[in-house]
Amino acid sequence: ECSNLVFVVCWKNMPYILGHLITQYVYELLERVCTLQKVYIPTDATEDEPRSFFFMSEKALTTSSSIIVLLQDRGVFHAGQWGQKAIIREGLNHGTQIPFIKMALQSHGGVIVLNPNDNLVDLKMERERRSFSAGEESVTSTQSCQWIPKRCSSSPEEHTMYVWDHFISKSAAKHVAFIAHGYGGLVFVDLLVQRKWEVMNKVYSVAFIDSLHNIQHQTGSDPQIQEWILKHCREWVSNSKPLDKAVGSLLKVNCPTVSAGTEKYGMESHLAGMITLFFLCFLLFHHLVS
Repeated sequence: ECSNLVFVVCWKNMPYILGHLITQYVYELLERVCTLQKVYIPTDATEDEPRSFFFMSEKALTTSSSIIVLLQDRGVFHAGQWGQKAIIREGLNHGTQIPFIKMALQSHGGVIVLNPNDNLVDLKMERERRSFSAGEESVTSTQSCQWIPKRCSSSPEEHTMYVWDHFISKSAAKHVAFIAHGYGGLVFVDLLVQRKWEVMNKVYSVAFIDSLHNIQHQTGSDPQIQEWILKHCREWVSNSKPLDKAVGSLLKVNCPTVSAGTEKYGMESHLAGMITLFFLCFLLFHHLVS
């Protein structure tokens, strides 16, 4: 009877446990395989304050002439992941951003991997973790979770804005590109609206993948932003047409839209991601020689 109870409890928690293990493993791969550095924010956080973080390549801010920023969809997954379902069903090469990070690093540019969904911390779990790390005896509490927002990273929009203000905008790179998936596209357009001239002067291209942005609604019909989006952005959407074939979109009339080569959610980021890197590299070359 007791063993059955334990099994039920474990099974109910299995999605969370599996998701946590995947997240920690991908974090490890970003540092060990991709040699990215974990950067904690906010930079003025106290020692005991819960912090968020993101990843970037070594010297990305100081010596790289170009930077590619990966901005993921919203959900339970974190930095380095396109989606956990794709990781479980198709493997790390399809569900994570690691193949694209490797390709981007081979082009000798900088890479920044945002962590927009790392917004909250459970104070109860944090106290127990700190007690365990300090070798103190932890008293198990029946108190429910105490979720609080992380300062400067309470939402995907705030997280992205902070990294832009304190890192990307101050980098030596003159050419910055974004790959934005799902809700990440909406977050980028929000950044574009909030930091209009900074973004328009520093970002040379944006590759949207099944983006949730709405240009008319978010930009308030700003003609300068809409013209910039038409010139510098392109979107890949889930569609049965062959990869990179034109697809009409009534909602995004100012953003050229093409097929991601599949209708399967989670796979579109992998297939479209491969061609977006070539797209960004081509645009960068064109930008440099023109």
